[in-house]
Amino acid sequence: MGASKEIEEGLKFTPKFGSDGLITAISQDANTGDVLMVAYMNEEALGLTLETGNAVFFSRSRQKLWKKGEESGHVQKVQQVLVDCDQDCLILKVTVDQGQCHVGYQSCFYREVVKGSRTEMQLTAEKVYDPAEAYKK
Repeated sequence: MGASKEIEEGLKFTPKFGSDGLITAISQDANTGDVLMVAYMNEEALGLTLETGNAVFFSRSRQKLWKKGEESGHVQKVQQVLVDCDQDCLILKVTVDQGQCHVGYQSCFYREVVKGSRTEMQLTAEKVYDPAEAYKK
């Protein structure tokens, strides 16, 4: 089996990290199917996620590992890790207790572009927790 075919159809997990050492990871609610957030993992974050069952990411802005929920308490328990055909993107099917967005929403995708507009958005959800309370630790 050629290298490309092995990556695309084989059963060996060989994640393809970008030149920055990161792979895209999409968190999806395992129960509802809602996309909760998009983040990035480096090799260490992915390894910790697989070992512990808790989602761990790499913060590009802080340049460090970030265990989801380490400050807010809103952890993501990983139920399944799906891998795309090129092995360069992951979907984490997770169970969560409450809001996953740092501004108080269940999902980071709480707005939509107004139909017919190029610049306006509208809310599609309501806040489910108070971030000032969750992040005061």
